[in-house]
Amino acid sequence: MSMFYYYALYKPYEVLTQFSPEQNKKTLKDCIDVPVDVYPVGRLDYDSEGLLLLTNDTSLNAALLHPKHSHERTYLVQVEGQITATAIQMLEKGITINVNGKSYRTMPAKARLLQAAPELPERNPPIRFRKNIPTSWISLTLSEGKNRQVRKMTAAAGFPTLRLVRYSIGKLNVAGWESGELRKYSRKEFLDLIF
Repeated sequence: MSMFYYYALYKPYEVLTQFSPEQNKKTLKDCIDVPVDVYPVGRLDYDSEGLLLLTNDTSLNAALLHPKHSHERTYLVQVEGQITATAIQMLEKGITINVNGKSYRTMPAKARLLQAAPELPERNPPIRFRKNIPTSWISLTLSEGKNRQVRKMTAAAGFPTLRLVRYSIGKLNVAGWESGELRKYSRKEFLDLIF
């Protein structure tokens, strides 16, 4: 019987969610050393950072990605501009974005303005600072995961995303983690945290 492995990684900024090389971009292979049959569950864009799950347990992979198990994922998002209560409501109620060339209305989400910037590892390189343009941080919790959904949602609400960090999946979060940190779990721990 083969061994199953369960990991969570704080994926750094500008790292592809794959192990195979592509166009001189950094990949997971540059960050972590895991058994060869371990793969990421789902995706996290090259220009996003934060929580990424990895396992070689294919039954779990299928369960995690199936829409009927819509487990919540929370993102901490730094947006350009001073976000309004109206924009927060739009994000919560559902907003129309473009998915594969078609209009798509997002499912209701939980959105709130954060009063202060969250405690996160420094991003390298940091976002470009512009003195005359304020930024805001929001927390956005989704139960679905379309391609680049968070960025499309904040843009549709009028506040483009500058920095995007997946903070939690289920009860597992990256509070206090370092960028690039990898943690290993038992199957039971992993399932208890995620489902």
